[in-house]
Amino acid sequence: MTSPTNHGYSHLNSLLTYITIALTLVASTVHAQYSISGRVTDHATGQCLPFVDIYENSNGQLTATNDDGQYQLQYLPTGTYQLIVQSLEYNTDTLTVRITDSDVILDIALTKLSSTLTAVEISARRKELFALTRLRAVEGTAIYEGKKTEVVLLDEIVGNLAANNARQIYAQVAGLNIYEGSDAGLQLNIGGRGLDPNRTANFNTRQNGYDISADVLGYPESYYTPPAEALSQIQVVRGAASLQYGTQFGGLVNFKMKTPPANKPVTGSVKQTIGSYGLLTTYADVGGTSGKLSYFGYYNYKKGDGYRPFSGYASHNAYAHIGYQYNDRTKISLEGTYLHYLAQQAGGLTDSQFAEDARMSTRQRNWFEVDWRLYNFKLTHLLTDRTTLDVSLFGLSAARRAVGYRGDPLDANSSPITAIDEQTADGSYLNPRDLILGTFANWGAESRLLHRYQLLGRKAIALLGAKLYVANNTATQGPGSLGADADFSLQSATFPDYANQSSFDFPNTNAAIFGEHILQVSEKLSLTPGARLEHIKTESEGSYEFRRFDAAGNPIFRELLRDDRVLERTLLLLGIGTSYKPSKQLEMYANLSQNYRSVTFSDIRTVNPTFIIDPDISDERGYTGDIGIRGRVGSQLSYDAGIFGLRYANRIGIILDDRANRVRGNIGAAIIYGLESYVEWNITKSIDPELTDRLLSVYANTALTGSRYTSSDDNNIEGKTVEFIPRLNLKTGIKLGYKDLLVAAQLTHLSEQYTDAENSEPAGPGDQREGIIGTIPAYSIADVSASYVLGSWTVSTGLLNILNNQYYTRRATGYPGPGIIPSDGRSVYVTLGYRW
Repeated sequence: MTSPTNHGYSHLNSLLTYITIALTLVASTVHAQYSISGRVTDHATGQCLPFVDIYENSNGQLTATNDDGQYQLQYLPTGTYQLIVQSLEYNTDTLTVRITDSDVILDIALTKLSSTLTAVEISARRKELFALTRLRAVEGTAIYEGKKTEVVLLDEIVGNLAANNARQIYAQVAGLNIYEGSDAGLQLNIGGRGLDPNRTANFNTRQNGYDISADVLGYPESYYTPPAEALSQIQVVRGAASLQYGTQFGGLVNFKMKTPPANKPVTGSVKQTIGSYGLLTTYADVGGTSGKLSYFGYYNYKKGDGYRPFSGYASHNAYAHIGYQYNDRTKISLEGTYLHYLAQQAGGLTDSQFAEDARMSTRQRNWFEVDWRLYNFKLTHLLTDRTTLDVSLFGLSAARRAVGYRGDPLDANSSPITAIDEQTADGSYLNPRDLILGTFANWGAESRLLHRYQLLGRKAIALLGAKLYVANNTATQGPGSLGADADFSLQSATFPDYANQSSFDFPNTNAAIFGEHILQVSEKLSLTPGARLEHIKTESEGSYEFRRFDAAGNPIFRELLRDDRVLERTLLLLGIGTSYKPSKQLEMYANLSQNYRSVTFSDIRTVNPTFIIDPDISDERGYTGDIGIRGRVGSQLSYDAGIFGLRYANRIGIILDDRANRVRGNIGAAIIYGLESYVEWNITKSIDPELTDRLLSVYANTALTGSRYTSSDDNNIEGKTVEFIPRLNLKTGIKLGYKDLLVAAQLTHLSEQYTDAENSEPAGPGDQREGIIGTIPAYSIADVSASYVLGSWTVSTGLLNILNNQYYTRRATGYPGPGIIPSDGRSVYVTLGYRW
C-alpha cells in the first residue's frame, strides 16, 4: 500500500531553498558597536550569582549571568541605557549606564530581600522573571526565535509531582493528548496534533539537551522519564524544532534538571509521599558549589499496587551531576542516570468488560521490566566574547523486557483479550507466555557553535551544528516460561514449535549537520532560516518465523526466513521562522518546517496478535507550520494564541485489508489544522498591583483541531478524520493563594477521538477485535491540590478525579494490553517535604 505523491512537496522544497539562499548571501557592514559586561555578586558574601536576568530597557535586549556570574550585552551604539537586574531571592536593581567611545565593564552587587518571602510572593516574583526569560531568542547555543515554544516551570505546579501526574504538569501546554496510566508516571505518553502519544515517540526527547530515548530514529520510544521533583523546567518546542533537534513531527521535549546552588557548599531536600492504591514514593536530593566544583544528585523510589489487580510496580531512579568551572571561559560537566523498574501489567479490557467493571483484570502473568543507564559529558567553551562552542558526548546502555499471555498464537481467531489463560488442576499454566526482549547500546556526539556578529549594521546570530549517532540494538521474540512470576528467560529449547519467534540485530547510524540564522531585518522584525542535512542508515540482520493460516484460522504453512536489509537515505530539511515585536510586551511569530519519520525495523519484525505489517511500509514525510501572537498586558494578563497546520505524506496507520486483516502500513496523505490558545489572567494584580501576599488567577488552555485524510489508495479512508485527535482539548483552572498557602483546581475535557484511520465504531461482544478498535469517548476530569509552606517544611495534598469518573484514554494494540486501558478513579495523595 502506497500513498499518492505529494506534488506540492517539491515546490515547497524549492521555495524554501531560494528563500534561505537569498537571505544568507546578504553582505555584511560593520558599524561602531560596544558592549556592557561584568559580573553579578551577592553584596554581603561576594559570591557570584548565576541565572540573574539583566534587561536593557531601550531596545529590549535580555541576557542572563552564566554559572560564574558573568553577563554581556552586545551591539550597543553610543548612548544612555537603563539596566533592570532581577533575581528571585534578591532586590531588583535599576542602573543607568552611558556608553561614549568604548566598552563598559560594570560589576553589580545585589542585596538579599530584607524579609522572608511567602509562597505567594515567591510565585509572583517567579512569574514576573519568567515573563522576561521565557524561551528567549537564544538560550545557550540554541535558537528559538520565531518558534512555537512552551515552558513548564515545575516550582509553579501545585499538583501530584511525586506521581509525575502529566494531566497536571502539562496543563498549560496547548493541545497535548495524554495517555494516562497507573504507574505513577514511570513512562510519559504525550502526543499532539494527531501524533500517537505512545511513549512520546513522536517527540525528540532529551534531558539537559541530550537524547534519552531508546534510539532516535530506529526505535524512538522513551522508557525513562525523570521525576518531576528533580526538574526545574520542561521545554516544549513544536514541529519547527526539527532543524536543530531531529526530524520528528512533534518537535522537542527537553527535561532540565535542577542545578547546583551557587552560594552554598551543601543543601538538599527530602520528600515523602503516600497515596491511594498503595502509592509510596521517596525523593531526596543534595547539591552545592565549592570553589570551581559544583554537584547535584537525587534518588527516587516509587512503589504502588495500581488501580486494578495485578498492576503493581516498583522503581529505583538515581542521577548525579558534577560540574567544574575550569576558568572564566571553559566549563565541563559529567552526568549519569540510572533507572530500574518492574511493573505487572493487568492487560486490556473489551468494551463489555469495561462497562461491567473498569477495575477488573483477566491477566496475572504479564510483566514489564526496564533497565536504563544514561551518560553525558559536556564541554562549554567561550572561544571569543561573541562565539560559544558546546560539545556533548552521550551514551545509553539499556534493556526492556516484556512477558505475558496474549492468546494462542496458533489460533488466528483467538482474541488476545478474552482468551482464557488455562490452568491445570494443580494451578500450573498450560501455555507459554510471549516474550519480547530488547537491548540498546547507543552513543552519540553533538557539537554546536553559536556566533554573534553584525550584518548590515544590525545584530545577527548564526548557529552551526553537527551530530553523529550510532545505535546497536537487538530484538528477540519467542516463548517465555509457564510460570506467573517476572521470569524473562527465553524458553526456545523447551518450546521449539512456538509460533512467534525472531532474533534480530539493528545497527543504525545517523549523521547530520544543521544550521540556523537570526537575521535582524529591523529593530522589530527578524527572520530565522534554517536547514538540516540528514543521512540515515538503518539495517536489520536476523531471522523470523513466518506462518500462514487458512480461512478457519488454522496454521497451514511455517517457514524460517532471513531478513537482512540495509536502507540508506539522505535528505535535506528546510525551514524558516519570523518574529515581529511591535512592543516589548507583544510578539507575532510564524514558522514553517519540513519533517520526516523513518520506519523502524523493530516495529516491523515484532509479531503482534492484533495486526500484521505491510511489507511495503515506507517512511513518513511532511511539514508543520505555526502563526501566532503572544505577549502580556502589564502583569495582569499573559497570552499565546495561534493557528497551526500539519501536512502528512505516507502517514502510517492501521486499516482493514480485503481479507479483513488489520494491517499497519502507509495509509495516505492527511492534513491537520487547528487553533491553540493559552490565556492567564492574574485577577489580584488587576484589582491591586501592590497586593503581594494574595493570589487569584485563572487560565484557559484550549485547542480546537480539525483533520482529514485527503487521499489514499485504500478504500474507505479519504475524507475520514485522522486518529488521536479530539476536536476539543480544554484544560482550565484557578489558582488561589494567601501567604504560604496555595490551592489549585483544574478541569480537563477532551472530546471523542478515533483510534484508527477508518473511524471504526467499537466492535460488539464476540468480535475478537472488541476492545482494540473503536473510539475514545469524551471525558471530563476535575482535580484539586494544595500546598502549605512552614519554614523549611512543605506539606502538599490533593484529590484527583474528584467525581470518580470511569474513563480511558487508550486502546492499546500491544503491551500493556491489548485492549482498553482504564485510567485511575478517584485518588488522594499527601506529600511532606523538608529542605535545608
